[in-house]
Amino acid sequence: METPRRKLEHIDVVMNERVEGFADTLLGDVILAHKALPETDLNTVSLTTTFLGKRISAPIMITGMTGGHPNTAEINAGLAMVAENMGIALGVGSQRAAIEDPKLSYTYRVARENAPTIPLIANLGAVQLNKGYWIREAERAVEMLEADALALHLNAAQEAFQPEGDTEFRGLTSKICKLADMLQVPVIVKETGAGLSREDVESLWNCGIRYFDVSGAGGTSWIAVEMYRARRKNNILYSKTAESFLEWGIPTAASIIEARLAAPSATIIGSGGIRRGIDAAKAIALGADIAGLALPALRRLLMGGEKALKDYLGEIIHGLKVAVFLAGCGSPTCLRQTSRIIVKGNLKDWLEARGISWSHYLKVKQQKI
Repeated sequence: METPRRKLEHIDVVMNERVEGFADTLLGDVILAHKALPETDLNTVSLTTTFLGKRISAPIMITGMTGGHPNTAEINAGLAMVAENMGIALGVGSQRAAIEDPKLSYTYRVARENAPTIPLIANLGAVQLNKGYWIREAERAVEMLEADALALHLNAAQEAFQPEGDTEFRGLTSKICKLADMLQVPVIVKETGAGLSREDVESLWNCGIRYFDVSGAGGTSWIAVEMYRARRKNNILYSKTAESFLEWGIPTAASIIEARLAAPSATIIGSGGIRRGIDAAKAIALGADIAGLALPALRRLLMGGEKALKDYLGEIIHGLKVAVFLAGCGSPTCLRQTSRIIVKGNLKDWLEARGISWSHYLKVKQQKI
């Protein structure tokens, strides 16, 4: 089948080609003001957070990547074992393959089998709601994992560069909202590397969506992934066009701000180019509740095994903890509400061009209950 084969192609491309860093996350334009007298003890800083009704040890999530081919079951099992051990959240890749062929369900189900207590997020492409998917398919995806939420991913930029892509995105906002109202678990609207705008989030917030994963530009580019696939198939039209769009998208830092401005009390996952603890800290200080990452976790697991992934996540969590401490905070909540944050350069220009007052935004991001 085409879908499982494409899953393996994607893994091969992201492991062997340059697929990240074409755009700038603009996290480099964010400065957390140092507090020489933090008036706390690093050893007492707690990163414990509640997400989807469950306690996690740190506001970190491995976002959805794979599943749907027999060779991917071991990957999801490894990611799940490490996430469970570290006490962080985990998402799986699109479950379309298992909806089309239930025999592939185990490639996703292994995640819950190896991670019985953490928040686990199911995943379907939102565009499939225009292809006949509805509550039955959504419930199957959730039941497959005993998931705590369902991510509906938006990947218009990726689909536009697939010859086999689904690009019928008309009417999706209302369908997403209707489905979310019917489903027994929360729906997370998730981009896939091109970011969510203020307008995107506002329209979804107004009809009841309360969880967003911005997945901004600057991390893995699925346009680049499709460019390499097109090159391998000697499809010059798609490869050349994709090459001119490699910087497309809303930078992660800007997308977090726009999302929080549109939905002050939403739960926001800040992902897209999060590679270090300081990146996670900046994402949270800008207004995210959770910092998410995908490709670096996959690469650590496949190149070095579960220990390498655990060590890497340990570095991120420790870096985040130190940043919380040096910002004079004792928790991620304090960091997310801090006003001791400066924006400069292209991020500042972005906000001015979009008519966003930084001083006003600092007040908005402190409103979340």
